[in-house]
Parts: sequence; C-alpha cells; structure tokens
Amino acid sequence: MQGETGLSVVIARIASIIYLAAAAGALFSRSHYRRLLEDFYRNAAVVYLAGFMALVLGSLVVSSHNLWVKDWRVLITILGWLALIKGVLLIAFPGFVQGYSRPFLGERGLMWLPLAAVPLGLLFGYFGFLY
Repeated sequence: MQGETGLSVVIARIASIIYLAAAAGALFSRSHYRRLLEDFYRNAAVVYLAGFMALVLGSLVVSSHNLWVKDWRVLITILGWLALIKGVLLIAFPGFVQGYSRPFLGERGLMWLPLAAVPLGLLFGYFGFLY
C-alpha cells in the first residue's frame, strides 16, 4: 500500500506541474499555443512521436498504477488510461484526432484549456505536495 501511495504522489506531482505549466502557457502565450496546435498536425512525424510518447507514458502508468480504488489515486489511473488511449488514437487514427481537436484551435478553445488545466493542476498538486 505504501509503495502504491508513494508512486501516486510522484505521478500527481508531475501531473500538477504539467497541467499548471500548460495553463500558464495558454493564458500568457495564447498565440504561441494556437500556432503550436496548428503546426502539430502539419508534421506527421511529430504526431506519431507524440502518440508514441503518450502510449509509452500511459502504458507505464497503467502497468504500474492500475488502482481502481475509492480515493484520489483512481485519478492517476484514469490519467494513465487516457494517455494510453490518446497515444493509440494519435498513432492509429491521426485524422480523427485532428478533426476532434479542431474546436480547440480557435480563441474559445484556447480559453477553455486553462479553465480545465488549472483545477486539475491544483488538485494533483494538493495530493502530490500537500496531502
């Protein structure tokens, strides 16, 4: 149990920093993020590499932290499964993901990114650094 909780804390810390950094970037560098998302799908190698990285990270989390428990640690498991699924979709169906991502390329889409990422970053930060 202690080992699982320790791993949960490490993953929560990493997720917190990633979510809060992405939120800050979307808030303070909106035009950069718009270009980043637009350029992302123009380069098939980058899409494949991103899918490969998501698949590897998701697989690592799922294989080492597949805890379906009734506490905060289940959020780590869900995060791992979402990363794994995202990786599979980016590798196998990049056009589908691009079409699904299109609404996030506009001004409204980039406005929602920090609204979702900040609470997630704070939640994972609480469990990773304070809990």
